[in-house]
Amino acid sequence: MSTINRLPPIGDVPSLPTSDRAAILDQLFEPSTQLHTLSVPLLHEETFQSYNDLISAVGAQLTDLSESASTSDTDWLRSILGSHPRLGAKKVESEQSQAEQAQLQGGGEEAEQLRKLNEEYEKAFPGLRYVVFVQGRGRDVIMADMARRIEGSDIKTEQSAAIRAMCEIAADRAAKLV
Repeated sequence: MSTINRLPPIGDVPSLPTSDRAAILDQLFEPSTQLHTLSVPLLHEETFQSYNDLISAVGAQLTDLSESASTSDTDWLRSILGSHPRLGAKKVESEQSQAEQAQLQGGGEEAEQLRKLNEEYEKAFPGLRYVVFVQGRGRDVIMADMARRIEGSDIKTEQSAAIRAMCEIAADRAAKLV
């Protein structure tokens, strides 16, 4: 798979090779074979006015999966949402996630607390990862939000929150990559 450091002009996307369209998705979201299968054809079939329009269209696809009664659609969606790294993880594959989570790195008691919150979240919401737009938010704010969501949410609400967060993250990435 090719990697890209800048996004091509939005008008060029439909004519790009499949590998380049997949690389765009990887840059905006996270590497995910399931997301490639779902959205690479969309990037070929549709013409978008902006990357925000492209991100909205992918978000609509994810929302359709979340609203489906099909177990396979639910599993597919959770696989895509699970492609995001755990917050504060030591090993993060994507360069974008590494940069975005830089302020969450650290050691000691807070790192252990974040690790435990990730475990609690994934136990409360099987198949999901806690996904949130972290840019400019401190570890304490994010951990408080995570704890609140563990206590007061359900899996459907969390799927919707994760889709919104993925699209917010993608929009921020697009703004930096164009």
